[in-house]
Amino acid sequence: MEKRAQFSSKLGFVMAAAGSAIGVGNIWGFPTQAASNGGGAFLLVYLLFIFLLGYPMLVAEITIGRHGQASPFRALQTLTANPLGKAIAGLVGLAAVLTVSLIFTFYAIVSGWFVAYALEPLASMAGAHDAAGWLTGFSTSRNLVFTLLFALLSLYVVSRGLEQGIEKWSTRLMPLLLIMLVLLTGYMLLQPGAGEGLRAYLVPDFSRVLNGKVLIGALGQSFFSLSLGAAVMMLYGSYLSRQTRIPALAAQVTLLDTGVAFLAGLLILPAMYVAQHNGVPIFAEDGSLLSSDTLVFSVLPALFETMGQAQYPVAFAFFLLMMVAALTSSISMLEAPVSLAMESTGLSRIKATWLMTTLCTLVSLIIVFNFGALFGW
Repeated sequence: MEKRAQFSSKLGFVMAAAGSAIGVGNIWGFPTQAASNGGGAFLLVYLLFIFLLGYPMLVAEITIGRHGQASPFRALQTLTANPLGKAIAGLVGLAAVLTVSLIFTFYAIVSGWFVAYALEPLASMAGAHDAAGWLTGFSTSRNLVFTLLFALLSLYVVSRGLEQGIEKWSTRLMPLLLIMLVLLTGYMLLQPGAGEGLRAYLVPDFSRVLNGKVLIGALGQSFFSLSLGAAVMMLYGSYLSRQTRIPALAAQVTLLDTGVAFLAGLLILPAMYVAQHNGVPIFAEDGSLLSSDTLVFSVLPALFETMGQAQYPVAFAFFLLMMVAALTSSISMLEAPVSLAMESTGLSRIKATWLMTTLCTLVSLIIVFNFGALFGW
């Protein structure tokens, strides 16, 4: 095996690790969880879990990776000399890699939708209304084309290697993501109805803080938003030099990830109330959130349509933001099985990337062609 690659700078690690953590779970999942679970109460509990549990676990995962200087499968095995312990540790590492690979198969489909929805405003402005309808209409052909396209985007970045691929593109995409998020949030907060969403998000109802649903939702979201238990943070830790101060780097990743989640809430929750102000229903009679699983593909496009000519640049910027967030996460997901394949088989990075992308995308395509039976499951 060749000498293990390392991040060229601390900034490169922070951007890559934060990019992995900052994904659809932050910009779509966190705000919808907050809206469904008491707004400010959920935000308060989420922040407590992030810093009391999420941050220490992130430090632990990065430390294990740096200690092992290998994929999670081998890194966990270096923690013990006991044969049974090694076997169990290896299974845990394999389970993490398998889990994140399966997440990638789901991510490729959903992220393909983001690409399609980002192209739709451009097609509409060009007068290509049939193409615009196909881009946002649900069809097997649309899902197939854009799932493959997004998988190829991820393959391109990962195949370039750690420094020229993952690190280089993370340091490019993360600033773009932050700029778009700040600009969209600023624009949305100026719209009529945004103030009500801001109050729902920032003013906690303390009677709901100890609600079981709120606690479980916030705990799960805090782990998911930091990519804990999914191999990638351990893997990125293995690309650090042994002289790196992990607690400081992990703190930067945690603060950046949490800051983006907070900003996403400032964008999405006010946007929901702006939509309601403009006549788009967002809550059922019992107060539950309508279409929480399809919020960004139903409620927000309906909102954009009420904005006149501003709908096209706003819709394009929003779905480009979602696409960038998805890509920074997907490359870390794909890197996990690629790294394991390189270690286990001695394949070159190019061959390992093509092999694992092909296997993961085949699962995605099985879902695409059997969508009704498999996607929700």
